[in-house]
Amino acid sequence: MTTISEWAGVRPTSWRQYLELTKPRICALITFTALVGTLLASPGWPPLRAVFFGTLGIGLASACAAAVNHVLDRRIDEQMTRTRSRPLPRGRLTERNALMFAGGLGLLAMIILSFLVNPLTALLTFASLIGYAVIYTAWLKRATPQNIVIGGAAGAAPPILGWAAVTNTIDPHALLLFLIIFVWTPPHFWALAIARKDEYARVGIPMLPVTHGVEHTRLQILLYSVLLVLVTLMPFITGMSGLIYLVSALALDLRFLYYALRLQFRPRPQLPMRLFRYSISYLMWLFAALLIDHYIPTTQFLLSRV
Repeated sequence: MTTISEWAGVRPTSWRQYLELTKPRICALITFTALVGTLLASPGWPPLRAVFFGTLGIGLASACAAAVNHVLDRRIDEQMTRTRSRPLPRGRLTERNALMFAGGLGLLAMIILSFLVNPLTALLTFASLIGYAVIYTAWLKRATPQNIVIGGAAGAAPPILGWAAVTNTIDPHALLLFLIIFVWTPPHFWALAIARKDEYARVGIPMLPVTHGVEHTRLQILLYSVLLVLVTLMPFITGMSGLIYLVSALALDLRFLYYALRLQFRPRPQLPMRLFRYSISYLMWLFAALLIDHYIPTTQFLLSRV
C-alpha cells in the first residue's frame, strides 16, 4: 500500500523539513506578539475562545507566509551561506510540496479566524499574509533598498490581529504596538544586512548596505534606534502601561542604543550580528514586560482577596 509520505515523494521523517519551512523561531515571536495583543485587549482575562483560536489562526497564517517565502526565495537561498541548507535548496522538499503545505496552513488559518473568531481578524490576517508573502517577498525585497521599511508593516501587524480577535475593532493601543514593531524592524534587519552585505550583493538584492554603503546604514540604524526609544515610551506616556513596563523598556532601550552607538562610532566585524541577535530578545522581553505590567495589578487584587 502506498503511504502518504511515498505519495508526496518525501521520507517519513520529513516532517522536520516541513517544520523548518515555517521558520519556527520567527513564527513563535510573531505569534507571541499577537498573543500579547489578545491579552492586552481586555482589562481582565479575555474570552478563552478568542485567545486560543485567534492565536492559533494567526500562528498558522504566519507559518503559511514563511513557507511561501521559502518557495519564492529558493534561488536566492541557494546562493547564500545563511540559507543554502534550507529544505528547498537542499532538495529535501519540492516546491510543489511546500506550496501544498502553505496552502493547507493558510486555508486552515482563514477557516479558524473566519468562523471561530471574527471576519475582521480573518481579513486583516489575510492582508498581512499577502503583504509579507507576496508584496514584500516577490516585489519589494527586489525592488528598493527601503524594502524593509515598507514591508515592515506586514510584520508589525500581529498585535493588531490579536487585539481584533478579542474586540473585533482596531484599537489605538493596538496601533501603538504596531508602531513599536514597525520602528524596530529596520535596525533589526539592517544589522543582519550589514553582516551579510556581500551575499545580498551577489544575489542582486538591493539591501541598504549594498546600495548606500555600510556607513550610511550604520547611521540609519542609530537614527531608528533613537526613534525606537521614543516610541517604546509611548505606552507609559499614554497610560497604556505602568512603571513595570517603563523600567523594563528603559533598560532594554539602553542596551539597544548602546549597540547602535558602538556600531556607529566603534564598529567591529562582530557587532552587526550581536545587535541582530539582541534585537530578537529585545522585542520578546519588551512585549513580555507589557504583559506583566498589565496583569500585576490584577494579581495583587486577587491575592488581597484571599
